[in-house]
Amino acid sequence: MLEVKNLTKKFKKKTALNNISISFDKNVYGILAPNGAGKTTLLRCITQLYPQGSKTVYYNGCLISKHTDILNKIGYLPQQFGLFKDLTVKDALTLLANFKGADKSDCDSFVRDSVELVNLSDRIGSKVGSLSGGMIRRLGIAAALLNNPEILLFDEPTSGLDPEERLRFKNVITKIKKDKIIIISTHIVEDVEAVCDKVVIMKEGSVISTGSCKDICNIAENKVYLFPEKDTHLIEGEYHIQKQLEIDGEKYIKVLTGARQAIDAMKPTVEDGYICAIEKI
Repeated sequence: MLEVKNLTKKFKKKTALNNISISFDKNVYGILAPNGAGKTTLLRCITQLYPQGSKTVYYNGCLISKHTDILNKIGYLPQQFGLFKDLTVKDALTLLANFKGADKSDCDSFVRDSVELVNLSDRIGSKVGSLSGGMIRRLGIAAALLNNPEILLFDEPTSGLDPEERLRFKNVITKIKKDKIIIISTHIVEDVEAVCDKVVIMKEGSVISTGSCKDICNIAENKVYLFPEKDTHLIEGEYHIQKQLEIDGEKYIKVLTGARQAIDAMKPTVEDGYICAIEKI
């Protein structure tokens, strides 16, 4: 069990995290939040990159900051990942494995297994600087996987990736998620729906909702409607336009509203529930 207790983090006058308390068990969690809501700061506190984490983050009842062996059980992919451009993939990962306390006898197998998982085995002898952007992101995932960590933290892991690379990441999570705590910080709802068991919604430094994907969908129950664009004048009360779409050549708008409408409500999605939570619909 990973626990964050009464965590507050400020940057000068801005409160990035406001007295957050939350627990994570062996599941895949998606932290959904607008940019600037504090999700990256939360991950950095968990990894002890910010000192506020030293007195507020516990693993199985123990303060992480007082147990180096627990820190070595954390794999972390930061939002911006850069790594030893003049080293080969193998040498860079071997160095990181050593930093994480892996036995020298195990380093080769850790490196080999991690690059295989992210499909970089054919580039293991290439210099890091020669890799494409998508490969660099995969290398970052491989680095997080070294030493078979019990806790994995991924900050915006699919941001900027093409659909094929995003699918590859989802497949990696599916392969490794057994008996691990995995936390994925993102604003891409589709990724959360595809791989996450539980969802945490944050806004302005606070956790405003948690639950399964179904629980998040239920936030928008009876609040999702599809109207022909020409009939928007028929919408009752205040509403939020979720998206515009075209069906059989006719334009429609999908709206979120707390006011009951004359037409039947649609089945809500995780994205609908997320927006309803953020916008207080």
